[in-house]
Amino acid sequence: MSAAFINPLARNAIGTVNTARAIKQWTRELLDLPVEAVVCVNELVCHVPGCPPKETVVLVMRGQDTDQVSVHQAMRDITCEDLAAAFALHMEGE
Repeated sequence: MSAAFINPLARNAIGTVNTARAIKQWTRELLDLPVEAVVCVNELVCHVPGCPPKETVVLVMRGQDTDQVSVHQAMRDITCEDLAAAFALHMEGE
């Protein structure tokens, strides 16, 4: 099956999949996750006042432990530094 058919209903599916893969890899590296950890990335409409139209949510599941961060940017605009800052802020709040 061609990569073009990963999600034929999504806009720019190939670019979205590649961006999500990069964010997952950055998350694994930043948090030094074990191979069995699950990382999910999703782009949602942001409903927080003053937030851009889209936000990216990263969910990390390690056994019973779950962490979730939101980056108030579209998935395609996120850098590794943005993700590191979001996780640092999340860990600081724990």
